[in-house]
Amino acid sequence: MASGSSSSKQKPSSGEHFEKLGLNEWLWTQCHNMGLRQPTPIQVNCIPPILEGKDCIGCAKTGSGKTAAFALPILQKLSEDPFGIFALVLTPTRELAFQIAEQFNVLGKPINVRVTVITGGLDMMQQGIDLQVKPHIVISTPGRLADHLQSCDTFSLRKIKFLVLDEADRLIEDDFGEQLETIFKVLPKKRQTLLFSATMTKHLKDLQDVAMNKPFFWQQKSEVATVEGLKQYYVLMPADIKDAYLMQILDKYTEINKKSSIMIFTNTCKYTQILGMVCTQLGLPCVVLHSMIRQKERLAALAKFKSNQINILIATDVASRGLDIPTVDLIINHNVPNKPKDYVHRVGRTARAGRCGTAITLVTQFDVRLVHAIEEFVNSKMEEYDTKEKDVMKILVEVATAKREAEIRLDERDFGVQKEINKRKKLLMEGKDPDEEARKKQKYVREKNQEKKNKRTQKPKSKT
Repeated sequence: MASGSSSSKQKPSSGEHFEKLGLNEWLWTQCHNMGLRQPTPIQVNCIPPILEGKDCIGCAKTGSGKTAAFALPILQKLSEDPFGIFALVLTPTRELAFQIAEQFNVLGKPINVRVTVITGGLDMMQQGIDLQVKPHIVISTPGRLADHLQSCDTFSLRKIKFLVLDEADRLIEDDFGEQLETIFKVLPKKRQTLLFSATMTKHLKDLQDVAMNKPFFWQQKSEVATVEGLKQYYVLMPADIKDAYLMQILDKYTEINKKSSIMIFTNTCKYTQILGMVCTQLGLPCVVLHSMIRQKERLAALAKFKSNQINILIATDVASRGLDIPTVDLIINHNVPNKPKDYVHRVGRTARAGRCGTAITLVTQFDVRLVHAIEEFVNSKMEEYDTKEKDVMKILVEVATAKREAEIRLDERDFGVQKEINKRKKLLMEGKDPDEEARKKQKYVREKNQEKKNKRTQKPKSKT
């Protein structure tokens, strides 16, 4: 490992406490008041270099305390030289932005820290006013912040001291490139850049040139990519009766574990909505979370789930990153993720901070290769989950009927049509042809898929 870099399997020793990391008394006292008695490995290794003024790239498993690893040193530096806007934190999802804000508010309460969340789905005018009064910390998704920068000049990011990319791998690899470019143009060159993620990717390794100084790099090494205390299972089934299997598993599990919280991940907004309607009709109260729900409704659904008013949350991958809900005992993957790292983030919503948890993946005849890829990536084999097909067959007709009724109701509502209309409007306002942009995107996807296919089929050259 190069100089300035580090990796470790070790846990902090029993004598390792927050006060020994160079934090001020008010901060480690606040940690103790929150019940945080010992720092986690990523906090032990990353907080001191950040306090020294170094850029930092930190990678550790889900539930390892990454948010506090950057929030604590930022708050300490803010207390020494308070002004706004002091730090900018970028995240890929709205829900994660609000969760990070909660942690900053709690940890920074003794210094009356002012935190503003800037995400889509909320009033831009009010957000503009919030930015104008110069909060200490701005936590934002890239798209909405880029919109503000392009549409008004009532605030400035040219004096920030910290830029944080949380879930950095997703920010860099997903379709945030254009928005990030807009944001980076207005940031000062003299700043500390902190990148944190639960999964290390090639793009993240190559990202050291984004940091202005030579960054401190720390990655928690482990033989298994998923968290300890997680039991991983699969259920093999025909694709056309997958939903009946899901309902049978849910019914049986909730009957035995009445107070447990369950998260179900699906691959599309529409299927999330359908499963939510089916569960409700079959007497399994639930809330749904996806990008086509208004932001206030998303926050309300999450609040109900966090407070245990509702014990089942059905979501797309907007809920797979960063959300810390300690009561989640079971994760069900309704679809097998195409990318193994997405599986790691999904199942990381349970068994957090040393707790135990269970993950069940529903596997059809078309998913076997994806499961093998996941097992190879996490270096762990899934076990078969015990289900009885005869119990599934008993509810097959009832589930199929409920699903069909849900699909009809969604079609009557023109579910998803308004989102497409808004996309086309935005492109037209930018002077672009929506149809031409759609063709460009399809061409780009085809080229990327072909590139991946070529890499898989390319044989290594034989030595002569």
